This record gives sequence, C-alpha cells and structure tokens, in this order.
Amino acid sequence: MISTLLVANRGEIACRVLRTCRERGIGTVAVFSDADAGALHVREADAAVRLPGAAPADTYLRGDLIVKAALAAGADAVHPGYGFLSENAGFARAVLDAGLVWVGPPPEAIEAMASKTRAKELMAAAGVPLLTPVDPASATEADLPLLIKAAAGGGGRGMRVVRSLDAVGEEWEAARAEARSAFGDGEVFAEPYVERGRHVEVQILADAYGTVWALGTRDCSLQRRHQKVIEESPAPGLTAELRATLTDAAVAAARAVEYRGAGTVEFLLSPTGRAYFLEMNTRLQVEHPVTEEVFGVDLVALQLILAEGAALPPTPPSPLGHAIEARLYAEDPSQDWAPQPGRVHELTVRGVGEAGPPYAAEPRAARPSPATGASGRAESGARAVDPGRIDAPGAGGTGAVGPGASGANEPRVARTAGAGGWAGTGHPGPGASGAGATGPASGGLGRTGADIGGAGGPGPRVAPDAPEPALVGRGGHPRVRVDTGYGSGDSVGVHYDSMLAKVVAWAPTRAEAVRVLAGALRRARVHGPVTNRELLVRSLLHPDFTGGRLDTGFYERHLGALTGPTAEDAGRPAAVAAALADAVRRGHPLGGWRNLASQPQTKTYGEYEVRYHRTRDGFRVEDDAVRAVAVAPHRVSLEVDGVLRHFDVAEHGDHVYVDSPAGSYRLRVHPRFTDPRTATAPGSLLAPMPGTVVRIADGLGEGSAVTAGQPLIWLEAMKMEHRITAPASGTLTALHAVPGSQVEVGALLAVVTDTAQEDT
Repeated sequence: MISTLLVANRGEIACRVLRTCRERGIGTVAVFSDADAGALHVREADAAVRLPGAAPADTYLRGDLIVKAALAAGADAVHPGYGFLSENAGFARAVLDAGLVWVGPPPEAIEAMASKTRAKELMAAAGVPLLTPVDPASATEADLPLLIKAAAGGGGRGMRVVRSLDAVGEEWEAARAEARSAFGDGEVFAEPYVERGRHVEVQILADAYGTVWALGTRDCSLQRRHQKVIEESPAPGLTAELRATLTDAAVAAARAVEYRGAGTVEFLLSPTGRAYFLEMNTRLQVEHPVTEEVFGVDLVALQLILAEGAALPPTPPSPLGHAIEARLYAEDPSQDWAPQPGRVHELTVRGVGEAGPPYAAEPRAARPSPATGASGRAESGARAVDPGRIDAPGAGGTGAVGPGASGANEPRVARTAGAGGWAGTGHPGPGASGAGATGPASGGLGRTGADIGGAGGPGPRVAPDAPEPALVGRGGHPRVRVDTGYGSGDSVGVHYDSMLAKVVAWAPTRAEAVRVLAGALRRARVHGPVTNRELLVRSLLHPDFTGGRLDTGFYERHLGALTGPTAEDAGRPAAVAAALADAVRRGHPLGGWRNLASQPQTKTYGEYEVRYHRTRDGFRVEDDAVRAVAVAPHRVSLEVDGVLRHFDVAEHGDHVYVDSPAGSYRLRVHPRFTDPRTATAPGSLLAPMPGTVVRIADGLGEGSAVTAGQPLIWLEAMKMEHRITAPASGTLTALHAVPGSQVEVGALLAVVTDTAQEDT
C-alpha cells in the first residue's frame, strides 16, 4: 500500500493528483521550481521540495533531482502527472531502481509507445492503419501539406504544418528546438497532414492480470497550435462499427506492449471516416475528466490502486450521458494566441442552479454489483477494484474557484446543487437521487473536483474487503466541474503552460451539456489576464460545433468570426456600469458648486466614452438607451432599451471587470492625459509578452533589408515559441534583442523603418 506519494509535476494536474491522494488517506509531497514557490500545488501538499531554477530543463525535467526529493521527503511512490517526465522511460526506471512505486506503465511499455516513430512501427506490425512517414529531404509538392511532429511528448509542442517546400528546413529545425526544450528530446518526424481530419481517442486502463478496459471515445478536434481546446466524450457522430474498430485497436495496442495503468490511444479520422493510428500516450491525459464524468470513475484513484497491484473487474462500468471540457487559457486568441501572464484576481465558475450557499447533498439508493470473484484473480492475491467505490472527482457538484473565506490566498468553493452522492464516500455523485444511500449528510461534503482548500473532509469510506457497491444512479441533473491549479492572488508566469482551469459539464445529452458549459463560462468571473473565455463560449454555440461537424481546421476557418465584434454592442452598458460604480466609490460630494448638473462627468474605457450627470436623485446617463436604476460601489442595475440588467463591477489596477449573465468585459481605464514617455517610434517591434529570446533570423543585423511578414525574432514563453515578424518591408534600423536574454512585455526588440518612410 502506498503511504506517501510525490507528484512529479505542477499546476492543475499536481492539484488533481494531490486531491485524490488526500481523499484516500495518502500523504503527499510536491516539488516546485523557484517560479512556483508560492503555487497552489505547493500550498496543498503535506510537504514540498524545492527544485532550484525556473526553466523546465533545470527543474521539472530533472529526474535525478525529483528522485532525490522523493527519498528525502520519505515518499514511497511517484506520480508523474502529464507532460514533463510522464513519458520518460529512463525516469520511470530511476524511480523503480530507487525502490519507489511508479504510478504509471512499465518502462518497457513507455519505450515502445512514447516514441511516436517506434509506436508506429509496432502498430504497423499489428496491422493497424497508419499514415506513411515522409522523408523531408526528398519531399515533393505531391507530399504537401506535411505535419512535422516531435517523436516524444505531446501537448502540441514540437509540431508544425508545412505547406511550402521552401519552409521545410526552417520548420524542421523550429520543431526540433521546441521539442528539445519541452521534452529534452529533439527527435522529430514528418507525415502527411490530413486536412479537416478529426482527432478521436480511446481511454484505456489495464491491470497486471490481463484485463484491459476501453473507457469509450473522446473527440479532441478543436485545437489551436495543435493543442486541444475543447474535448468531449463520447465522440459524436461515430457509427457503432467505427467505435468498435477504434476500441478494439486501442485494446490490441495495450496488449501488444503488456500495458498497465491508464493510457490513451489516439487516432486521426479522415473526412471519409477512415481511422489512422496517431500515437499512444502512456500517461493520464489533460482531458481525462470527461471520461470520469461519463463513466463515473476516478482515473487517478484507479492508477494508484493498480500501482498497488489490484485487479480490475472483468468489464468496465457502462457510460451514461455526455461530458464536455473547455480549457480556459490565459491567452489572447485575437492576437495569434499570445500568452497573457499576470495576476489572477478572481476565478469563479458557478455551477448549475447554484444560488451561492454551500452544497447540500441528497442521499440516494445503492444497488448490488455483480460478483467479481468468478474471474479467479482475487483468489490469486490481487484485490479487485470496484469502479463504483472509486470517487468521481467533482461529479455532481463542483462549483466556483475564487477568493473567499477559506484564506487570503486560497480558492473558494461554491458548490452546485447536484443530486446524490457516491455510496460510502463523502462525494456528490453524478445522478438522480434516491432513498437509503450511504452518501453524505447535508454539509458533510468531502473534497470535490474544485474543492481545493475549502472546508470539509472526506466522508466515511467503504472498507477494502467490503462487498462491492455498484455505480449508483448516475443520471439526473446536469453538473459543472472545475479543475484548476490557481487560487486568488496567484500569478500566471512565463515558464509554463498558460492553462488556468478546465471547466467540465455533464448532462444526459450532448445538447444539454453544450448549453450548460456555455452558460457556466458566460457567467464565470475571470479577473486578471486576458483569457480565451469568450472564444470558448462562441465555439460551443457555433453551428458547426452544435451540429457535430468537427475537425482540426475549425479555428483556421472560424477564428476571425469567433474573435470579432458581435452584432449587438453590449460593451457600452458595461462601460456605463463601470463609470457609475467608480463615481460611487469615489464618493463625489453633492454640496456646493459640484451639485451643478450643467457639465457632465466623462469616463473613458477603451473605445467607450461615458458621459453622465450626478443629480440629487442619482445619475443621469447621456445615452437615451440606458437609464441608471440602482448604483452601488460594486453592483449596478441599468435599464437598457427597456430591459432591466444587473452588472457586478470590480476594479484591479488599471482594469475594470464587469460581469453580467449576458457576458463579461475587461475594460481598460483610459488615462485623462497620455504620458509622452510611452510613445514609440513607427516600426518598433515590442515584446508581446515576457519571455526568452531563443533566436534571431540568420544574418539579421542593423541595416538588413526585411520584407513584410518576415520572421525576425523568436521568443519562448509558456512552453511555446512565438515569432516576431516585420510589420512592413524596409530596413532594420535597430536590433536590441539578444539570444538567451529575458525580456519583459513591451520591451523594444527592434525597429524596422518602412520603405515608404525611407523614400520621404
């Protein structure tokens, strides 16, 4: 039995693993870089060990330091999470050689599958359809477009689509550099890029006794920069025959390498519906919550139990309903997905039907499960796992993550009123209520998917040797779950991924899940860096998505429409609310000359100028469509075109955040006077985010001739490379960027003098 586990990761997945360990009574150890010294996963763990430095190569990719940390802290097991060293066979062996339990597949399976090139060779021998690799040195126009991919790792890093033979060499080297930085392995390969293909995957789970579960399909086609943005389970629109083909192939892949633990087999579906093997991820996926919600299991808990030598029941639980996950990123989709580091002031996602008070669980009935002893595995010394006894994290009742009463830097949980609880646990369950369950009493809720630091502890547990309770009624009310690695006051840095949270909705049908998730995101309070929240809402409501017409080119075709202005300009009422709330907070006196209403007060937020008068009766707005009804420092009610609407207002620094049921707005306060020192020369190239200058175009120097759109400088931030291109054709008249240097947002990197300016 595992007593203390070290999580060799950071952020959301570290918090996710820590939560399950805490629920199972397992002690926890975190590791942290200098950049993560105050991170939520460090605060949540029982103990933590510093990894000196900030860059991944110096910290979370140092397997030797992590093994030493585990031994020093008294851990007896290591969970790798996803990314970093999770698919590094050498690290897995080092953990095992140190006498620790490795919560993952055997190193041999990792070696066979973690390298995409070797995995494809193995699958070809097994008869699984593959895309034929292309030698970039001999590629022709007929081979285009090409996809260059990192052989190790995942998450879209080290991937490039090439549509021109002239760009093959440059993109090949760029992919190698990014893969080496992210995974410590610069091997890449090329294969045909399938236009308008779908990314569909199968979750597998395997024990050491020959049982392999295929826990349904997931569609992960909505991607940006080859990183998933929205995922769902089950994958919509697949025929029963195709589903069977995919799951059978996934099980065969797992058996071929004697796989153990959780893994994912990924496929590319062509527009004609033909499936091609892509790769096998020998780890837990970021999108695992949608499978947990549909099947009612905790995959992390199952990983732990399998690592302890348990056996799976012969058949997996049955799926029910539909789940969709949206990844909330600190990035600006309208600016080429530029990362947006900064402080998170509030991150609150409300659940279905939540009114604010703590969640109160209803009991529900349990039913007996089929006996598993007939398989013979339990008698051989392996104890059988019952999926119904594995807590479903967040199932049925997670809610808000934001600032609150649990502590100055801890997130608040506002749970949604779901129904029922897992039998014998302190968890809300996904489904209908019933009488006679052994679930939690009102107020006795244990930690759930978003309950990171809130009050309450785990409820009574089912003893390991007790008769197996079944998965109890999992239908019923829709629910929202939030998994995050950030609390209020935390900062999003430049060294790691920009994901703030995963917001997951479950409902009996896909259409309901879409509506629930879009509504939860629309009503969320996200105060801090610019995020992709509005893009997520619009994506979910786009006709192609609601109609199940999914493919990996979705954002290439629709990004402009998804990030452009809406037909109805709802930003002006938000700006009015911000201006009136500001006036109340500043407490302008009503006596003397200031009571004269002849001259309006003016406040500008971005493109919106608000003019209003303060009268003895309140406020009068110089806008016939807007009437102030009630104004308080943080709450404003306006009548807009005859409809009463309510706005919540919060100010942080030079930004005001206005939230309403119809949407949220991040407004920049426009200063009354412009600081002349902030002016920049025409053609100045400024750093769009803090980061590291990783390279400069070959031969580039002051006096070089450049063309519009030519890549000049490469920055690395949040694990991704970002190109700084020439804004116009002309001459490079200044170059301040130096490879290896750290730059802050707004730093002057170079200056390009436009050819037209040179001629004047």
